[in-house]
Amino acid sequence: MSALAIPFWTWLLLGAVAGLLGGSFLTVLVSRGPVLWKLVDPPEGGLPRPYSLALPRSHCPACRTQLSMIDLIPILGYLRARGQCRHCGVSIPRRYLLIELAGGLAGLLAAAVFTAPLIALHALVVLLVLLALGVIDHRTGYLPDALTLPLIGLGFAAALVPFYVSLMAALIGAAIGYGLLWGISTGYRALRGQEGLGLGDAKLVAALGALVGIYALPFVILLASASALAIAMIFAKTAGGFSAQTEIRFGPYLAGAGAAVFLWSHAFPLWSPWLS
Repeated sequence: MSALAIPFWTWLLLGAVAGLLGGSFLTVLVSRGPVLWKLVDPPEGGLPRPYSLALPRSHCPACRTQLSMIDLIPILGYLRARGQCRHCGVSIPRRYLLIELAGGLAGLLAAAVFTAPLIALHALVVLLVLLALGVIDHRTGYLPDALTLPLIGLGFAAALVPFYVSLMAALIGAAIGYGLLWGISTGYRALRGQEGLGLGDAKLVAALGALVGIYALPFVILLASASALAIAMIFAKTAGGFSAQTEIRFGPYLAGAGAAVFLWSHAFPLWSPWLS
């Protein structure tokens, strides 16, 4: 861990700005990624050509007017436009603002917990990928390999140094995490004749196992399960019922629990006996 050569508040500000910029990119990723990866059907009227994460430039999906540089400033652009396209008046989804805010918070937390620039940058990327996975699964029901597999790679790359946990703890955590979720998914399908957990969930748990290690992984799964159960109970009370057929997308809970345990482990190491 290297000492900071700048004031701590400046470091926090840099982290928050980096997170805001990353969150701004995520608004594009979560919108275009599922279409590019063929997880969802393209919108009616087809796609502009070329179509990628970079092109065409950010534009209103209704009138397709390109956004100005001022409109692209995270948070301020949304507030300046008052949540509407300034050309056609169509509402801008509020999730864009929430994702940018979450990205800024991720950058602030990464900078607060990790003062070594390289580790803080790695941690921010991890948190942003988890945020993207949670949003995409919530919206589409899919956890794309295009994000889960690189996240596994980020975990193993960090363990080689090691940034967070030892390589052995990361390898065992990834293997057991994937095997556990794969076993639950296979067993549920055999017993009920339908999908319960998908392999996307198993790959996400493998990535979290590589990042937090075998000892912390049970806390991730416990926290994710408890959160999902709590939300399901609230939904049952407020939405008029809940049954075994009601779909619960587990990805957002896994991503949130993984981020929480990941940060807690290093923010409060004396209270994290699972670190190895």
